[in-house]
Amino acid sequence: MLTLGNIFVKYGDRVLLDYINFVLKPGDRVGLVGRNGAGKSTLLKIIAGEMSPHDGNVVFPTHFTLGYLHQDMLLPKGKTVIAETMTAFSAILELEKELHQIEQELTVREDYESDAYHKLIERMSDVTEHLHHMGSATSQADAEKVLAGLGFQASDMQRLTDEFSGGWQMRIELAKMLLRRPDLLLLDEPTNHLDIESILWLEDWLSAYPGMVIVISHDRRFLDDVTNRTAEITLGKINDYKAAYSKYVELSADRREQMQNAYENQQRVIADRERTINRFMAKATKTKMAQSMQKQLDKMERIEIDDVDTATMRIRFPDAPRSGEVVAKAEHLSKRYGHIKVLENVDLEILRGERVAFVGQNGQGKTTLAKILIGQEPTSSGKATLGHNVSIGYYAQNQAETLDPKITLLQTMERNSPEEMRTKLRGILGAFLFSGQDVDKKVSALSGGERARLALACMLLRPFNFLLLDEPTNHLDMLSKDVLKQALLDFKGTLLVVSHDREFLSDLTTRTMEFRDGHLYEHLGDVNYFLEKRRLDNMRDVEKRTIDGKRPADGGNRISDTGVEVLGAEEKKVLQRNIQKAERRIGEIEAAIVKYEDKMADPEFYTRPDSQTELKKYGDLKSELAQVYAEWESAVERLGN
Repeated sequence: MLTLGNIFVKYGDRVLLDYINFVLKPGDRVGLVGRNGAGKSTLLKIIAGEMSPHDGNVVFPTHFTLGYLHQDMLLPKGKTVIAETMTAFSAILELEKELHQIEQELTVREDYESDAYHKLIERMSDVTEHLHHMGSATSQADAEKVLAGLGFQASDMQRLTDEFSGGWQMRIELAKMLLRRPDLLLLDEPTNHLDIESILWLEDWLSAYPGMVIVISHDRRFLDDVTNRTAEITLGKINDYKAAYSKYVELSADRREQMQNAYENQQRVIADRERTINRFMAKATKTKMAQSMQKQLDKMERIEIDDVDTATMRIRFPDAPRSGEVVAKAEHLSKRYGHIKVLENVDLEILRGERVAFVGQNGQGKTTLAKILIGQEPTSSGKATLGHNVSIGYYAQNQAETLDPKITLLQTMERNSPEEMRTKLRGILGAFLFSGQDVDKKVSALSGGERARLALACMLLRPFNFLLLDEPTNHLDMLSKDVLKQALLDFKGTLLVVSHDREFLSDLTTRTMEFRDGHLYEHLGDVNYFLEKRRLDNMRDVEKRTIDGKRPADGGNRISDTGVEVLGAEEKKVLQRNIQKAERRIGEIEAAIVKYEDKMADPEFYTRPDSQTELKKYGDLKSELAQVYAEWESAVERLGN
């Protein structure tokens, strides 16, 4: 059990955490929620020991372990992905090193009858048995499985971590943390850099995790699927609910309504008694009675209603001149990075006033095409053109990260503002909840959500009629997402949104473009219509679907008017052959695994000189089995469409 006692944190005149108390028990998976800047990340840092509160303490059980995933993870350079991930098994690696040294020594010693030799044999047996219990035989396979779940390909395992972006390095750090299986996992926005398949995998992993979890996330669905308890930080206080996020929203509203009713009833009682006391005090014969009533009133335990932080951004996109009928157009457009095909022979036309959503797995080219359309990325072949009188507003995935951390909020706005807007900058910042002395803060002092708000504020400084938003909700809290969505519904220009967030996209767009296998598949209607046509119940299932990387000669499968994939006869034959081939290989692998497990059941197996080689082969077979099963499931699913 972990206990937070009277945690107090204050910055200047602002109390961030006001003597809060919290207890975490085994099996608790807590969603930590609250507005951006409420103190969620600060509380995680205090639990992790990365900062100290101004008052209060954190009490851990003996031999307690924790893992802390935050937004600024830095990996050492010069290691491969698999080598860095394997550092999670440091205890196993030390034992394997000792075993290797023992084996080396045994090859040169000849005192076979000595006590020292027999003690060495006994130590080798102990180390081997310990390694077996710790799962050393499957440690690399386990590492590869977790990395695959988080989106890494087999070809990535031997690449250097230096070659990967910060988001992918965060996945490596997350993999290491999951493999260590600490008593407590602290996860600060773990889904921000994950695609849908990886989010699904992480949800499954966390749902089966026996330890405790505290997670900060603005993804409602993720919180509902992973947590069983919600802790809300608001105005320095913490409110605890024994429920996942959606139920917490209902319980919180009910609690506030009940408290409000009780407060109003008590205020009426107090007012009535005060009137009676005042009336009695005016009569000498009833003064003592009035004084007695006053004492009783003073002793009454008063109901207090917690203030609620309901402040919201006020967003209104500025009007812009009318564009031509065709806003953006792609013709026979292809894009490759080296040998990697991202888009192939794509045609797309976006008309004035349209509201288009780009959906699909990460790496399928959504952001790439958005950048090509506005001239930030060249094509490999084909062309992209903008229409007449088109003015662009663009919010990139990493827009908040591009802000200069060394300058103030007001200086940031001035740097992005035309001259005629200079007098309005403080007002715009105020609309985005930056008021008073906030404008003189350095950008480096802002939370991720506050930086996202500042980046959005910078967009309002110039008018545009074609707005492109790439994952705009990643760092916004629930309330801010709703405010942004309403502003976009009121926006009069042409809108293009790249997002994985179904709730955000729902009713926001009128046309959905699905990216898959280098091609675009059009669905008229919003994301809900698209999902209904695909006979899927949520966005995650759409993006979980995978497509064989080989494109058939007919130019690839398209989507029928019902939104369901239509397979050609040749494609069906290929899939049937792949299924039969996979089933044969699964049978062969499972038979080989049984033979190895029969050998491993013999205690003398671990004293044999070739035991480590055999265990490595066993682990490789387990990894291959998982891979073949995945290929079989994918083929069966596609054939079933």
